[in-house]
Amino acid sequence: MIEKMATKKEEWPEAGDLVIASVQRITDYGAYVTLDEYGKEGLLHVSEVSSGWVRNIRDFVREGQKTVLKVLRVNPEKGHVDLSLRRVSRFERREKILASKREKRGESLLRNVSEKLKMTLEELRTQVGAIEEKFGGTYETLEKAALEGPDTLTEAGLSKDIAVALAEVAKDKIRPPMVKIKGSLNLQCMKPNGIIYIKDALLKAQKIEKPKDTRVRVYAVAAPKYAVEVMAEDYKEAEKVLQRAAETAIKTITNAGGTGAFQREK
Repeated sequence: MIEKMATKKEEWPEAGDLVIASVQRITDYGAYVTLDEYGKEGLLHVSEVSSGWVRNIRDFVREGQKTVLKVLRVNPEKGHVDLSLRRVSRFERREKILASKREKRGESLLRNVSEKLKMTLEELRTQVGAIEEKFGGTYETLEKAALEGPDTLTEAGLSKDIAVALAEVAKDKIRPPMVKIKGSLNLQCMKPNGIIYIKDALLKAQKIEKPKDTRVRVYAVAAPKYAVEVMAEDYKEAEKVLQRAAETAIKTITNAGGTGAFQREK
C-alpha cells in the first residue's frame, strides 16, 4: 500500500523477506542495523555475514552502510529480528535495490501530484491506494498512466481530476521502458564489388528516418546473414521501424543487382 511505502511500516517483516538495512554499530559477534522500511532494529550475526570464514566483520559491512539482508526469524514480543547477508543472492540484491528506488521515486512523484492538486499527501494516498494493487505499486501505477494516459486509471476507479494530474506528472517525469525487437536480413550480391553494395544497404537501413529516441542497430552475424535490432518506446512503433529498415536494405541491394530477404525473429 502507498501509506506503507511513504512512512515506516507498522507491522513486522516476515521470515524470507528481503529488507534494506542501515548498519548502526558493529560488535565482535555481529552488526546491529535499522530496517529502513520498518524503523525497527535487527541483528546480523557474524555467522550470517559470509559462507566463508569471517576474520573481520568490517570487511563485509561498516557503520553507515546500507545493504540488502534476508529476514531469518522475527519475534515481535521480544523485538528481535535476525538477519542474513550470506543468504542474499546477487540477483536478489539487485532486484531489491531497484524496487526500493522505484518506491522512492513513486513517492516523490506522488508528492508532486498532491501539490498540483492542492491536497494533502495523505488524502492523495488514500485515493490512489484503492487502485494501486491492480497495477502493482505506486510507481507502477504512475508508469501505467505515463504510457496509457488517465483513462486507464479512471477505468480502475480513480476520479478523473486525480487521474489526469497523475498522468500529466507521470508523462513529464517517467521515461517509458524501451522495447527491443529483432529480425535477420539475408543479403547477397555476386558482383565483384558486391560487399560494397551490401555495406551500403546495411548503412541505409540503419540511417532510416525514425522517431526520436528510437534506435536501429545493424550488424553481421555470419555472411550473408545480418541482424537488425530496433529499440523503441512501444512494440507498434518498433515493428514499423524494423519493417522500414528491412525494406530499405532489400530495395538498396536489389537495385544494385543483388538479392535480399528478411525474417522477423520471435
